[in-house]
Parts: sequence; structure tokens; C-alpha cells
Amino acid sequence: MERKFLAILAIGVAGSIFSLPLSAHHGYVAYDLGKNITLKGTVTLWFWANPHCILQLDVTNENGQVVHWTAETENPTTVTNLGWTKQSLKPGDQVTVTVLPVKNGKPIGRIKEVFLANGQRLPGPPSVQGFPGEGFTKPGDSPKQ
Repeated sequence: MERKFLAILAIGVAGSIFSLPLSAHHGYVAYDLGKNITLKGTVTLWFWANPHCILQLDVTNENGQVVHWTAETENPTTVTNLGWTKQSLKPGDQVTVTVLPVKNGKPIGRIKEVFLANGQRLPGPPSVQGFPGEGFTKPGDSPKQ
């Protein structure tokens, strides 16, 4: 009986240890939650897949250099419920994207919202909407990058 108890205890402890990194995967520790960056650019890739949909775009910075940005959002099921489709974005589309940038300064972010060239707004998931920052932008606003 004691042997069975120890085996169950060991499995429980091991499960707890190995599940901790899984919950960290969906955290926001890498992102600067107090800052929004607005990017105006050209879509180079729209990757519609689990566990996250990925948007890549080329943005011309204030020095005239093209910066290749990568921004992620949630899985296809979640963003479909927000009005996105697999065809929402395609290479060559001009978009304005608001992201939570990563803290290390690399051109990577978490999507808060996307405006298409026709003015349609695609919202990011509710999990990113509550974070402070500079607020939402409109396509006519000056880019921050």
C-alpha cells in the first residue's frame, strides 16, 4: 500500500513539474505590456495554423530601411470567432497593425489589432485588450516604428 502511495505521489510531483513550462507558454512575460507599437507595412506571410496564427510584414522605418516584423495571435478557432479568416490577409496587402512588442527590442510582437486597407478592423484576442499602452490607433495615424 505504501509503495502504491509513493508511486502516485511521484507521478503527481512529476506532472506538476512538467506542466509548469506548459502554462508559461501562454504567458506575456516576453512582451512589454505597457507599450503599443503601430506598424504600417506589407504582408509577406499569413500563416494560419495551430497553436498560433503568424503574420509577417515588411515595415519601412524612419530611416527608410525595411524591417521584417513577425506578429502572432491566437489559434484559428479563436480568431475565427473574432471575425478573421484564412483569407483575411495575403502577401502584398497593405495593413496597419498594433502590437505589444517584445522587451528585447526585436521586431516581434503580439497582435492587438489589424486594420486592412479598406478600413476593416480585425481585433486581437481579448487577452491582449486589457493591457495598457497608447490605446488603439486608426489607419491614418502616424506609425510609431
